[in-house]
Amino acid sequence: MIDELEALRQLKARYCRFLDTKDAEGWRSLFSTDVVVTLDMAASTRGADPMTAPPVEGVDNFVPRVLAGLQDAATMHHCHTPELTLTSATSASGIWAMEDWIIFGDGRELHGAGHYHETYEKQDGTWRIKTLHLTRTIVRVTGGDED
Repeated sequence: MIDELEALRQLKARYCRFLDTKDAEGWRSLFSTDVVVTLDMAASTRGADPMTAPPVEGVDNFVPRVLAGLQDAATMHHCHTPELTLTSATSASGIWAMEDWIIFGDGRELHGAGHYHETYEKQDGTWRIKTLHLTRTIVRVTGGDED
């Protein structure tokens, strides 16, 4: 059990590192092909975010969309305090506290915090992210036309 929980922690660590270093193939490998991702950008009230965008379905839709949006940006993603539960030998769920800081090429900055709510599936002996729902408690955008 401890080895499985450690594998999930390392999966999320690679998520942050591959995203920040723009390792597209590495980042893509962390998700199931049928991943479903919901990114709520509005700050929540009592942990329930309003839906600000429809879910993105499939790794081939999700990964290029995110990486294109971050192409000219410097990023920092940190995840902390995992709450991980093994639900079977091949499935798990988790909640991670997160903080991100994105500096876009045009000078705008996004600094935020919140939680990743995820499910995982073990495929061919490797854990992958099956669903990801990002909820936010803080969103601060500065620079550009907003200042």
